[in-house]
Formats: sequence, structure tokens, C-alpha cells
Amino acid sequence: MLCWLREDEMSVQELLQRVECVITHVDEIMQQDIRPLLAVDIIEQLHRQFASLSGGRGKDGAPIITFPECSGFSEVPEEDFLNVVTYLTSIPSLDAASIGFIIIIDRRKDKWSSVKASLSRIAGAFPGNLQLVLVLRPSRFFQKHIADIGIKLHKDDFKMKVPIVMLNSLSDLHGYVDKSQLTRELGGNLEYCHSQWIHHRTAIENFAMTVKTTAQMLQKFGTDLAETELPNDVQCTKDLLTAHTDKHNNLKDELRLAVKQGTTLYSCIKDQSAKSEDHELNPDEMENQTTVERLLAQLDETENAFEQFWSKHHLKLEQCLQLRHFEQDFREVKVSLDSLIDSLNSLSDTGDCVARVEKMLKELKTLEEKAQATLEKAQLHALHGDQLIQSNHYAVDSIRPKCVELRRVCDDFSNEVKKKTDILSKSLQIHQGIDKSGIYLLASQAVDKCQSQEGAESALTDIEHFLESAEKNQLTELRNLHNQYEVVLSEDIKVHVLKALKRLEDVQEMFEKRHLSLKRLSAKQTRPIQPVAPRPESSPKRPSVKNTPRTAGGQQRNLIFVFSANLNEDMHIMTELIETERLYVEELQSIMEGYFAELNNSELSHLMPPSLENKRDVLFGNLPEIYEFHNKTFLMELENCAEKPELVGTCFLKRVEELQVYEKYCQNKPRSEILWRQCGDSLFFQECQKKLDHKLSLDAYLLKPVQRITKYQLMLKEMLKCSNGEGIAELEEALATMLDIIKSVNDSMHQIAITGFEGNLSELGKLLMQGSFNVWTDHKKGHSKVKDLARFKPMQRHLFLYDKMLLFCKKREETTDGHEKTPSYSFKHSLKMSSVGITENVKGDSKKFEVWYNGREEVYIIQAPSMDVKNMWVSEIRKVLTGQLEACRGMYTHTHTFSSENNSVRLCYLIFHRITLQSQQVKDEKIHIKARRCVELACSPRVLPQSKEMLVGVSKLPIGVHVRVNGYLSLCVSLGDM
Repeated sequence: MLCWLREDEMSVQELLQRVECVITHVDEIMQQDIRPLLAVDIIEQLHRQFASLSGGRGKDGAPIITFPECSGFSEVPEEDFLNVVTYLTSIPSLDAASIGFIIIIDRRKDKWSSVKASLSRIAGAFPGNLQLVLVLRPSRFFQKHIADIGIKLHKDDFKMKVPIVMLNSLSDLHGYVDKSQLTRELGGNLEYCHSQWIHHRTAIENFAMTVKTTAQMLQKFGTDLAETELPNDVQCTKDLLTAHTDKHNNLKDELRLAVKQGTTLYSCIKDQSAKSEDHELNPDEMENQTTVERLLAQLDETENAFEQFWSKHHLKLEQCLQLRHFEQDFREVKVSLDSLIDSLNSLSDTGDCVARVEKMLKELKTLEEKAQATLEKAQLHALHGDQLIQSNHYAVDSIRPKCVELRRVCDDFSNEVKKKTDILSKSLQIHQGIDKSGIYLLASQAVDKCQSQEGAESALTDIEHFLESAEKNQLTELRNLHNQYEVVLSEDIKVHVLKALKRLEDVQEMFEKRHLSLKRLSAKQTRPIQPVAPRPESSPKRPSVKNTPRTAGGQQRNLIFVFSANLNEDMHIMTELIETERLYVEELQSIMEGYFAELNNSELSHLMPPSLENKRDVLFGNLPEIYEFHNKTFLMELENCAEKPELVGTCFLKRVEELQVYEKYCQNKPRSEILWRQCGDSLFFQECQKKLDHKLSLDAYLLKPVQRITKYQLMLKEMLKCSNGEGIAELEEALATMLDIIKSVNDSMHQIAITGFEGNLSELGKLLMQGSFNVWTDHKKGHSKVKDLARFKPMQRHLFLYDKMLLFCKKREETTDGHEKTPSYSFKHSLKMSSVGITENVKGDSKKFEVWYNGREEVYIIQAPSMDVKNMWVSEIRKVLTGQLEACRGMYTHTHTFSSENNSVRLCYLIFHRITLQSQQVKDEKIHIKARRCVELACSPRVLPQSKEMLVGVSKLPIGVHVRVNGYLSLCVSLGDM
């Protein structure tokens, strides 16, 4: 199934990154890290107005928080007081808050006890930096003096590091704070409405939440798209396009509503300054306006990111629909073309008579006319594919081969029709020539007219003209073809051609006799000539003319084509295999003699680059070992199969271990290429290349072994196609073995790129599989938020499956010296296969499977790129787990210490423990606990008395697990332990 291409994957990732930035910026704008509360959370406490942030500022810009007259201030719960003060201190910008807050406590109508309580609360719970505390003391005479005395006595009790100034009147207050920064209640002219302030704050925070929620909706949309696969048929693609378009329109509506909400809020805040000409927004209102502007900018960024992505995504969906239409039409046209080819192949190009050949020509003509509509449709469809390619369609690599295939099939059909027409036309000429063969000329010559001198000379002229042209006639082609292809002609055709040749000889003999007779008649007319009817069948036999001229026409070529199809293709492929092997050995020899040996040539030592010193084995790897094997062993064994291609499979199987040398060579190849880039342009290699008269440099020849090991499996495949009997089983096994070697080579190339693994990879057993996957993790002991995040975002991991361990690595592309990117794999973590379980199917995605560890304490959900890849991995992991169980069983079955009462029961424990961990049916935690209890009993030193209890515990398990466990318990009973 075709997934998103890399460019569009980047587009989805770019959308997610930009939206994530928007979410982060919204949190920064609203200072969510220092503002744990929202206005709506404490709306009731804010409405009580025991504290307010009016928007005034001190002389240095310090924000002012006012504690106005409040009769019930002492009754405000401590939590409510702390929430309101914390919220108010988090609203000003960080720069303003860092200056420190000025607190004005208005207690003019109150008592000293209220002043004291207020100062104590502020000293004990104020969350921000304080710059100055201004207290409007009680105005009544008695309370005023008490306040003076109290502040002196209790000043140290308040534990404030800032000055506490007791003010007698508003005029004193104005000496510290300008009137323009104070509300009317404090003798200033700053306009402030507490209910309106609350309304603005809740509106701003609601808008911020809307912006964040909208961005998160787009984030989810992008994530869903990242996991969406393009459908394989037209209708599903149409449905997907419609669904995504509807979702886009809905999200677009949400964006419009959010923009409208923000614009309205911005207008409400800004319109305050328009109430009067001299009114100006206070700093807090200015910050509110700035906050809304910044939120609108983030919303605009969200919309721009979404539209930029949607334009690409919508184009991709439309192109996908175009591709599905193209593929559907291609399949229909291809079926029609294949039917035409089959019909054409069913028409023979050889006939045994004129009528038969004429009928075949007519059928061929009818088929050609019938095919024109299909051929035109195929050409138009290929032209449509060209247009898709020119329009920068994302699936160029899928479309172009189909266009090439359509044109190829059309050309093959036309060429085959032309070839068959040519062969049949020539065949018709031959048959017509055989039928005529000069007899009509002999029969048309009136014998009575030949009795005169003029008549005889005229007939003689006709005969001589025919004899002269007979050498150039099509009939001689038949004789030439018979002489040239007599060995390969089928018996039916040979008999037919021999009859025609016999008939031709008879006709020629009659012409010669007539020629002699007419010459005598024209020379001397002595007596009347009696008319005699020609009888070709009475003519004596004579040998055919051997030295007739050869004709180089298309007839010969066509007959070659017809008869060469019966040659043994196995022999051809075997010949090619041997010849290419000889050439390969010669090339290896030239490298060994012209480069490898020359590194020890003292005459060239002054040309050798310093970077090559003592690094011959790095540059050439184990090439000498490869050369020795092919030169002394493998080439000779292949040559021994020259006359018996059916033995080539056995030849490969016999040398499987020796062919493993290519794995070591390929592992060294990256190091060799790096060294070559450092020293390849040196005079030493130029001189060696010049001596060898090689057109290509050494690095091209060092690539030959990599190319050769892949070439073998291709030639074995070709031999399998042509083989139909002896040796086919060995060929199939040899092909499978070569493919396994190539896979091992490929896997080892990846394995050597693993970095950060502290253990020894060679101790992990054989590398069975490797590949890239999306991986989600789910750990029982993890933090809930971490677990949610792990489920939400997949990790890109490259997995290496060994006999004993499963490695998780992160693939990195590294550029070396400005050359192509080479992958490396950073080791992340590993799982011991002895503690691994597997769940083959994961709900919601057929390409996912689970690998879990230690009884599902760690669960890894793995998404394969295709179903085939998933099935191969699941099968291989199951083989490893099954092998471990068989090893456990074998270890206990073949031991000679069965006298111990617990041995086979412990075997039951080992096997059943893996069943309870791996069975898909044991997912309920309670069931798992019961199962563990059973196996713990199996390991108890007092196993015999408890065996009945163990069986009872087993009977309570689900039926699927119950059957498995009873089977293993029966094994224990049979061994005499229970």
C-alpha cells in the first residue's frame, strides 16, 4: 500500500512543529508557568474585590495592588486570599513584576486590628516581589494613635524587608504615587471598573484557550494524517479526499470563529480609549491589548501553517486520485493488450498450402484491425502518464514504468504482427511458386506452333528467359533454406520442403528437356513434331543443385527466429555464467597483479600516498581470499557443469561456506571507500591504471565482488525459469541459499553501523532480521503523562533481532567528507529474548504487533512498513521463542538426573511460564496471578502433596490456557514426578 512520500511526510512534520510552537507561545504569552489559575477558577473571590489590580504604576513602573476598604477582609479564607493575590501578581509582564509591587492598604474607616491583620497576611503569603507598602491608617482619633503605637511595637513581627509607610491622608499618599495612577476612591483620576476588568480578563483567557484548543485540533489532524495511508482504489481515494476536505472546512470554520472572537475582544479593549479625547489606556489595559494582539498573531500563524499544509495535502490527494484512475485504466488496457498478444501468439506463421497461408494472413489482418482501438487507447493512456509526470506528480517512479510498459507491449505487438506478416507473405510466395513452378509455362506453349521456325524460336526464348530468371526466383530460397537449416528443421516441415524440392527438380528437368527440344526445332525443321503432354512424374531423379546463390532476405532471418526458439536455454545461461565467471576472475587477477602486488614495488614507493601506508588490507579487504577461491576452485567447478547445467545447483550448494567470504568483504567496503577518497587521486594509482590500460579506476573494480555476489542469484532465477526436470530441487535450494547470503551481507552492513552498544554483538547469536519501524512504548511503571505521550507520538527505531536479544536503535544519516549520506544506528535499549513475549495482532492497524517484556511491564507497539514485513518479523520472533522452549524441554528431557522429584515439574514451570507470558488469551491480570500461583506450586519443594492443589488452580484458568497447562502437567505425570 502506497504511503506518504518523504516530501509530504516533512510537510506533516512541519505543520506539527509550527502548531507546537503556537501552543508553546500561547503558554508563554499567558505566562502559564507562573499563573496556575485562571480568572474563571476564582471568579467568585475576584468579585468580592478585597484586592484589585487597577492598572496604576509607581514612579519607576512598579505595578500597584490595592486592598480597598473591606469590612469582611479578616473573614476571607486563607486559600481564597492566596489564590487572588497569586493571580493578580501573575498578570503584569515579567519586566514590570521584577521591579516589585507597591501595595496600598486603605483602612481609613477601619481599626488597627484590621491593619495588623492585613499586614500579617501580606507578609506571610504575598507571592511577588515587594517594593513598598503604603497604609492609609484609620482616620478616627483613637484608632489613629493606636495604629501609631502598634506599628512601632509590631513592626518586626511583620517580617517585611520593604518599608511600611503609615499615611494620615490621601495627600500623603499622593506624595508617593501620582494621582494619574490612582483610582477615584484614592483621590486620583484613573478610571477603573472592577467588573469590566474581570470581564476582560476572562475574555482574554477564554480567547487564549480557544487559540490553544484550535492549534491542538490542527495538531491532531496532522497526526492523523501522518498515520494515514493512501488507498489503493479509486472509490476509497475519493472517500478519503471528501473526508479530509470536510475536516478541513470544519477546522477552517473553527479558525474563523476564533479570529472573530479575538477581533471583537481587541475592539472592546481598544474602544475604551475612544470614550473621551483625553483618555488613555493604563499600562494593564495596554498589556491586555498587546496580549490579544499577540494571540491573534499566533492564530494567524496557525491559520497560515494550516493553509500551507492543506494546499500541499489537497494536491497530494488529488494526485493520488489521478494515480488511482491511471492505475485502474492501465490494468484494463493491459488486460486487453495481453489478450491481443495471446491471440497473436496463437496464430501460426507457417502453412502447408496457399489456401492455408492466405487464411492465416486474413486472420492476422483482422486481428490487426481489431487491435487498433486498443493500441490507440494504450498510446493515449501512456501520453496521459507523460502529462502526469510533467506536472511533477509525486508518483513519477510508479507512473513512468507503466508508460514504458504500455509502449513496449504496443511495439511488441506491432513488431510481431509485422514479423508474422513478413513470414507468411514469403511463405505464400514460396507456396505459389511451388504450385506454379513453370508448369503453366510449359502447358501454355502450343505444341503445334512450335513446329514452325518462328514458333520454336519464340517458345525457346520463353524457356531461356525462365531458366535465366529461375536462379533469381523465390524457389531457390527454399533450396537454400533447406540446405542451411536441414539439421534444425522439424520432420513435418522437412518432409514438406523435400517434396517441394523434388517437385522443383522435376520441373527443372522438364524445362531442360523442352529447352533441348526447342533448340533442335529452331535449328532444323525436318519432320513434324508430335504433341506430347509433359509428365513430370516420369522424369528421372537427379541430384539437387548444390551451389545456388544465397539470398540474404528477411525469410532466412525469420526462419532462424522460428527454429532457434527450440534451442536449450539452460545451455545458453550456463554458457553466460561460465564466460562471465572467467571475465570476473581475469578482472580480479588484474587487480591483484596490477595494484595489490605493486604496493610492495620499491620502484613506485615514492608515488605512494602517506595515507595508504600499512593500510593495504583496509583498501582491498579480503580480496586475495576471494580471488583464490574463484580462480582455483569455483571457476573450474562451473566449467565442469558446462555440458550438464542441471548440476549447477549442486555446485553452488557445495560451496556455500566459501561464498560467505563476501560478507567480510562487504563489511569492510565502507572503510575501503573512505580510504580511497583520501588517496584515490594519487600518482601511484594513476601509474598502475596506465600500466594496466584500464579505462576505469581501481574503485570501479573494487565494486566488482559486490556486483558479482548479487549476479549469481539472478542467473539462478533464469535457470529455474528454463528448467523443467532434473536438478530443479537443487537449483531452488541454491537460489534460496544465495538470497540468504545476500541478506546476511546486507544485514551485516547495517550491523557494523551500530554505535553505543557496550556489549559484544558477537555474543548475541546470529543476526536474524533488521529494519526500520514506528514504535510506541507503554510501561506499567511509567508516569501517566509520559505514558500518554509515549502512546501519542511514535519513535522512529531501527530494530536488530538476534537469537538472544532484540536491539532498539535510532537511525542517523551522516555525511562523510561531503559525499553521500551513510546511516549509523545509535543504540537505545535492548530486550533479552528469554523474557520477551509477542502479540501478533493489534486492534486498529493490521501492520502493528506487540513485543512485551517481563509479563507486560514494558510493552512496545511496533508498526511495520507493510504486511509482508510484519509477517516475516512475527514469524522469525516466534521461531526464536519456540526454539528456546524446545531447548528447555530438550535440556530436561535428555538429562540423566530424573531421580530428582522436581526436575520435570520444573520443566513444566519453565514452559508454562512462557505460555502465560506469551499467550494472547492471558491479558487479564487476575488470570495471570492464578497462572503464576500454579507455576510457583510447581517449583515448591513439597511438590507431591501440592500437586492436587496445582491442578485445581489450573482448572480455574481460561479454557485456552487450561488445555495447554494440563498438557504439560500430563508430561510431568508420565515422567513419574507427580
